Amino acid sequence: MTLLALVYGLLLLLVLGGVWKLWQRPPDVTLTRTLPAQGFAGGTLPLNVRLHLRARLPTRVVLEDPAPLTVVPAAQLSAGGLVWGEGQLSFSTELALNRRGIYRWTGTTLRWADPFGLFWHSLKLDVPSQIEVYPGTHGLRLPRLLRPLLSEGELSRTHGLDDPISLRGARPYVPGDPPGRIHWRLSARHAGSGAGESGAGELTVRELERTASSSLHLHLDTSGNEVYLESAVRLAASLIHEALELSLPVAVSDNVGATPSGSTPGALRLALRKLAEAQATPGTAISGTGAVIPPPRPGSNLIVLTQNAGPELLTQALRARGRASRVVIVALPEGFYLEPGENPRRQWVGLPESVRELERKAGVLSSAGVLVYVLRGNMSVLRLG
Repeated sequence: MTLLALVYGLLLLLVLGGVWKLWQRPPDVTLTRTLPAQGFAGGTLPLNVRLHLRARLPTRVVLEDPAPLTVVPAAQLSAGGLVWGEGQLSFSTELALNRRGIYRWTGTTLRWADPFGLFWHSLKLDVPSQIEVYPGTHGLRLPRLLRPLLSEGELSRTHGLDDPISLRGARPYVPGDPPGRIHWRLSARHAGSGAGESGAGELTVRELERTASSSLHLHLDTSGNEVYLESAVRLAASLIHEALELSLPVAVSDNVGATPSGSTPGALRLALRKLAEAQATPGTAISGTGAVIPPPRPGSNLIVLTQNAGPELLTQALRARGRASRVVIVALPEGFYLEPGENPRRQWVGLPESVRELERKAGVLSSAGVLVYVLRGNMSVLRLG
């Protein structure tokens, strides 16, 4: 009896060893995800998955493909069953994009076993996908903030800034005309021709063509807290949306660097990607290494979003004014503002001293071409317009 049991035990071990050996090799698996590479927080993206399996032996298979955190599918892909030969599976769902960021999808796991489920094996599949989730946007009414006509673009007779190299005509001088626009040669000619009649000529000024707006530069000061940064990137994304509606090339910068100015899909993607990847650096405001504003494109409209509005930022904004047509500083001292549709909140604290100082200097800054807006937590973003 003992010998028989030993024989049966050896046979069982041989069978188990054979099962383990035969099903050690994984089945052939091809998984393909089809989804858009970009989306906005608060939106959804369609996801389609195709799975192709081929197993030379009857094999139990379980495949799990969890989505990255904060990218939530309406239905989670988790397929399983007995496969022998070839099999295919199609799966479709929607992804809810809950938070901005750059997400890499690499978590696919294949588990397989013999038909009896005695020995399970596991393998990570390399199925890379990447989703760029940009900050959500909201409606704005910003004619004063985005529609100032800057220093380049198509010629216009009625709107925009003067183009100093284009002469449309000449007219008599009227009080208030800039002295630099006086056409001295033509005025002298008129003076010579009019001296015999009245003994005096009249001044003549040049009438110039004007040029229309074509550039927006957004600078995101990241030396604030997380609450501020989330509000600031949503405002920045909304400003970009408004600028593109006006066909303005856009550049975005932060404390690290700037994206190239442009209105092409590539330039837009780089600008939104910078907003998606932005990280708060609250310690830099205290240490004095806060916002570093890169030189804006000549003639652009520079909009600076900040929470602290320290003296270094003001210095850099004034320096940038030498290249920009206009500079606008938007301060968010509480870190947030009322987006369209939100109800006002009571405020229990006053403005920080840096923002109070900014408000005291607003008049002087305005005369230098730097406008100041302060958005508190009980104020609507629509007040910017």
